[in-house]
Amino acid sequence: MARKLISFDWAIKKLLRSKANFGILEGFLSELLFIDIKIVEILESESNKEAADDKFNRVDIKVKDADDKIIIIEVQYSREMDYLQRILFGTAKAITEHLDEGQPYEVVAKIISINILYFDFDKGPDYIYHGTTTFEGLHNHSILELNEAQKKLYKAEKILDLYPEYYLIDVKNFDDVAKDSLDEWIYFLKNAEIKDSFKAKGLKEAKEKLDVLKMDAVERQKYDRFQDKLHRDASLYRSTYVIGKMEGVEEGVFITVKNMKREGIPIETIVKVTGLPVDEVERL
Repeated sequence: MARKLISFDWAIKKLLRSKANFGILEGFLSELLFIDIKIVEILESESNKEAADDKFNRVDIKVKDADDKIIIIEVQYSREMDYLQRILFGTAKAITEHLDEGQPYEVVAKIISINILYFDFDKGPDYIYHGTTTFEGLHNHSILELNEAQKKLYKAEKILDLYPEYYLIDVKNFDDVAKDSLDEWIYFLKNAEIKDSFKAKGLKEAKEKLDVLKMDAVERQKYDRFQDKLHRDASLYRSTYVIGKMEGVEEGVFITVKNMKREGIPIETIVKVTGLPVDEVERL
């Protein structure tokens, strides 16, 4: 049986900011982005300094790689209807934080926003979504390309290389079947476990350094409190949003039944349409 490990969100808050543990984070980023990532440094976020509790400024970790790309990694548990706009704000904030006054726009940083979501996110059936910016012709649907001078100026091959990229990892949609090395990382993100057969970059190091049993008593107590809070937040969300939504739907069905009966629609038709038992329809 795989040993329980420290959850990834706790790790990026407490452990992965250390240069000694960069290999874990580099492994995850390399598997997700399909290129070898070398982290140069962990960056501070001005927005976090200004208002640590402001949800619009939340950044769990921000790194700079060897190619000067800035990579934001954020772990999100609570559902927010405006989440897509929030991650857009986060990338815009990161751009302005790393553009000094008077610098030309050609040095605007490339931002990659990676969002690990532990809630039911919209209706997509996949568990990893990737968003980029392209310009498409309205008439012939051609994709706008950089000319040679622009490629040299920007040190980029495509327009999409200039603009922010977004990754949405919908952890709950993953079926726990690891079909490739990236899936092995998603399995870890979801279950905080690494199977002995997993070979993905960074996971061997994660298995050694993120062992819960290696935490001292004080750190383990903090970690347990953190996990308890996540469970409480999840229960609160279910009691206030999910159950409330279910009750609202149920009330709507009852109102519909009453209206149908008032219009003289036969009981058997109402039962067929609503799926409610005959005695309940009669009682309403």
